[in-house]
Amino acid sequence: MGTAAFGRPFTGELRDWILAQAAAGCRRQDMLRAMAASGWPLAAARAALQHLLHPQPPRPAPWPAAGAVGGRPVQTLLQLDHPRLALFSGLLSGAECDRLVELARPRLQRAQIVNARSGDDRVNPARSSDAAAFARAETPLIDALEQRIAALLCWPARLAEGLQVTRYRPGTQYRPHYDYFDPADPGGAALLRQGRQRVATLLIYLNTPARGGATVLPDADLVIDAVKGQALFFGYDQPHPATRTLHGGAPVIEGEKWVAAKWLLEADPA
Repeated sequence: MGTAAFGRPFTGELRDWILAQAAAGCRRQDMLRAMAASGWPLAAARAALQHLLHPQPPRPAPWPAAGAVGGRPVQTLLQLDHPRLALFSGLLSGAECDRLVELARPRLQRAQIVNARSGDDRVNPARSSDAAAFARAETPLIDALEQRIAALLCWPARLAEGLQVTRYRPGTQYRPHYDYFDPADPGGAALLRQGRQRVATLLIYLNTPARGGATVLPDADLVIDAVKGQALFFGYDQPHPATRTLHGGAPVIEGEKWVAAKWLLEADPA
């Protein structure tokens, strides 16, 4: 991996230091603190440690196909290679967006996030929204949407988690985070023993908030406004910050934000 992935020179001296510290039994968090104290941005330090201490080859990952999907004309509004990102319109109609909101409303609960130490889901101030989870193909609308996603991203519908619909009210947000499970964290390793790694995310905006609620990707210097009917895709073929997929939901200032999330899973081993 080249220097650009880390944001500053990755020298042989630094490589030798990291490997020597690891051999001496130094904890990863202590190495992160030392690198941060010497001027490394935290995300870049994490990427450097991941590259050296937990190297993994890139995995097959979804990537969108152009054209109509399920009889609907889906347009690509934005596409980038690094991060692997695309913004679409037309995946859902306005009426379908409204129907998903109504399906989710009666089962909303305080949203949770994966605990890095234990791997279980817990309420955390970093995510202050409400969420509703659905099984795959739970309703005809969800089944149709999942088939469209599979066609759009050239990825089997079975290789995905169930749909999750989230509501953000004024003042609520989701602070920047990664969607993959970090194998270096005890909780991430536990989840990976139970199932597959995530390789991509699709966020479908079900309404347009009056103010606020954009999706922010700090490492890519991108801000994507939540617009009803649009969908944001980003893929991560390796589970570390070099993918530039750090992202968060900015606070809603006025009105509500409703978004559906679909997390895609790695393919079967060859």
